[in-house]
Amino acid sequence: MHDQLDLLPDPRPTAEALTPTTWHLHGFALPQATGIWAAVRAVWAAAPDRVMVTPGGQPMSVTLSNCGALGWVSDRRGYRYDPCDPQTGRPWPAIPDALLALAVAAAERAGFAGFAPDACLINRYAPGARMGAHQDRNEHDLTAPIVSVSLGLPATFFFGGLSRGGATRKVPVVHGDVLVWGGPDRLRFHGVLPVKPGQHGLTGDCRVNLTFRVAE
Repeated sequence: MHDQLDLLPDPRPTAEALTPTTWHLHGFALPQATGIWAAVRAVWAAAPDRVMVTPGGQPMSVTLSNCGALGWVSDRRGYRYDPCDPQTGRPWPAIPDALLALAVAAAERAGFAGFAPDACLINRYAPGARMGAHQDRNEHDLTAPIVSVSLGLPATFFFGGLSRGGATRKVPVVHGDVLVWGGPDRLRFHGVLPVKPGQHGLTGDCRVNLTFRVAE
């Protein structure tokens, strides 16, 4: 005879395989969302998010900050990782324990055990902000996956192929969702369509995205 608890819906988040090495973990971050948001705000207090420019001098529509041993930066000298915040000259804040634990658990759920990120890029998307199709290829270690956590307003993520152009797959993401991709998908082009206006009870009028990487 089955225990009555076995008959209840599984409370764990739903893991959806988009490919064998790309996973959409629906609601994976929801149980820790309040603590994650507090950790993000603590990082911003030490390293406020700011507008960066592309190597061509165009301002990015998202505002950015970092935590971890290395931080991703962009300016007229190019895209790169730097151990120090160029605005202050000080090292970036360490990755808070709550964020690190989430990233490691999500990677393991997607089949990438042993993930040890040394960089976490924090993007704030105001309504209308977007991220064009790009590859994450500034990292020295391309064997580790990318872990992307969504907080706040919903958005539409899109995946392309290993070369620019061609068909893309649109993936709606909402508060608490986590995307993980690696292996043969590690260098797929991807981006975010313009975020629509709205209000979220935790983050207000924005979407926040945390992207964990092994840069060294």
